Amino acid sequence: MSVVLGGETKMKQIRKMYPLCIACILFIFYLSGSGSFDGIERNLAYETNPATGQFPRKVWQTWKVDPLAFEERDLSVARTWIQKNPGHRYEVLTDGNDLYYVETHFGPMGLNRLDIVNVYRSLTAKIIKADLLRYLVMYVEGGVYTDIDVEALRPIDRFIPDRYDAKDVDLVIGVEIDEPEWYDHPILGPKSRSFCQWTFMAKPELPVIMRLINGILQWLEGISRKQGVSISHIQLDFDEVISGTGPSAFTDAVLAEMSERTGQKVTWEAFHNLAESKLVGRILVLTVEAFAAGQGHSDSGNHDARTALVKHHYHASMWPSTHPRYNHPMYGEVERCNWNSDCIRTWDEDVKNFDALPKDEQIRQIAMKEAREATYNEMSAKEKEEKRKKEEEAAQVAAVAPIAPL
Repeated sequence: MSVVLGGETKMKQIRKMYPLCIACILFIFYLSGSGSFDGIERNLAYETNPATGQFPRKVWQTWKVDPLAFEERDLSVARTWIQKNPGHRYEVLTDGNDLYYVETHFGPMGLNRLDIVNVYRSLTAKIIKADLLRYLVMYVEGGVYTDIDVEALRPIDRFIPDRYDAKDVDLVIGVEIDEPEWYDHPILGPKSRSFCQWTFMAKPELPVIMRLINGILQWLEGISRKQGVSISHIQLDFDEVISGTGPSAFTDAVLAEMSERTGQKVTWEAFHNLAESKLVGRILVLTVEAFAAGQGHSDSGNHDARTALVKHHYHASMWPSTHPRYNHPMYGEVERCNWNSDCIRTWDEDVKNFDALPKDEQIRQIAMKEAREATYNEMSAKEKEEKRKKEEEAAQVAAVAPIAPL
């Protein structure tokens, strides 16, 4: 009897729960009909699924060591990306784990592009590896890439102006150099019009990035054949780096992609004196002030402007020391003019006049210049030594001087 009574009691309890169960079922149907579940899925997919049309919330950098071993200089700059973008994942690929990343994503278990893996493994030129790696990462995962010496001035959410929908944008870039007056200059010409690639934002698996990667592989193979050495032994000057993997290569790939997407040839003219951002073939181009403010050329403005998004400190840009610019024996590097028109014209005229001199006169003038520089360096060294001695003597006097009574 007690068992039966217990069963009746349980049945009564279950009947009391019927209204609650029905209410739960109705609530589930309501959510399903209103699309709230879709909203939850979109929030999850926002982090992982490019089909949502949003940019991955990731910040990528590459450097010799991981953040735990950063110098204070690098740490303080890197920290700005985390502070201004707490909702983004931050990751640094290093000289110790970069190859593992490339082999994982482009090897047999990934995209199966062994040509990419083999070329990357063979490269010894660090700046070429750094350029190629940023493109490989952006192709696989997307997000924001930024050099280790670039400071975040504004949140990444400011990269796309309000008038654009992120779903309509695949790539966000900025103008770096806009000096087309010098497009036919023998040295400055290829560098006179370029987009910035020390900071840019991309969605994963963009054809334009793969176009760039494939172009770099072809270029490296061509250099290897031309020099008659393996890729690991090629020698590159400054201009070859810029045109092969740097801003010029990046710019050429972007313009080609824009032309293909729009069905008409897109040239630099579309971005000369760009006063506001422009969307071309789902590629958003920001003004020079966005990523390259404070350069002193290209009407780049300054870092206090509301449209300035990052600040490039250049303290990691030491690679030209191993890939030197053209240096005239009398007048040095034309790049020192920093795109000042009067300076460039003077440099060109001086070089023209020098080249017209007889060979023996050229040798004499170079010898005189070297002698002047040697004398100046010797005098500077003596002045520094005298200053050092005076400072040491002052320090010794201060160390033995009696302490005045209070």
